[in-house]
Amino acid sequence: MHKSMEKVVSVVMNGQPSSPSTDLAYKIARLVEERGWNQEDFSRIANLNRQTVRQILHQQKRNLRNTTISACATALGLPVSDLRNLPLERLLPRMHDNVPSGSDEALRRLYEQATQPELRSWIDRNPERAKLLDTEEMDELLSLQGVGGPLTAFGVEHFVAQLERRRQLLDKVRTIAGTELVEVLEKVVELMYEKVQPYGDRK
Repeated sequence: MHKSMEKVVSVVMNGQPSSPSTDLAYKIARLVEERGWNQEDFSRIANLNRQTVRQILHQQKRNLRNTTISACATALGLPVSDLRNLPLERLLPRMHDNVPSGSDEALRRLYEQATQPELRSWIDRNPERAKLLDTEEMDELLSLQGVGGPLTAFGVEHFVAQLERRRQLLDKVRTIAGTELVEVLEKVVELMYEKVQPYGDRK
């Protein structure tokens, strides 16, 4: 269906004009459909309540919060900026290219590549947490395997907890970066970045 026709349908069905928020909700709904997820799947994977998910998938939610958009983007395996700005036709093919976090495919991929007994044991005990690891996090965790390596010395839980804390922090930073507080955030980040830079790299 042509985009202009989609907007007309949206107006007819909802009795109100299309807006950036409803356009974004429509985009999210189509991407979720392309993944093959139902409402329950998306609610669990995105860690959003069912009411919010129902409103998004039926384009009933007029104002999507930054935290909600960030959760949807993470679940779909997309950067927030791409979800907001790229047209649907460019995003749809990506739904088949990436293994999304929160899916059974993601869990299967991690388990198949886990050669260390401690890691496999952790996955068996924590399948839901393991599913939420994205591709980069999985690769980082898998790289720590090896006899006498970090996973043996410090334990899998230690490193997974670090990955989860980092993910949560980055989600908060992305949310703040989308508000009028971005300048304050930039100054704080620059100050902290300067502190952790090696002396040779400082200007």
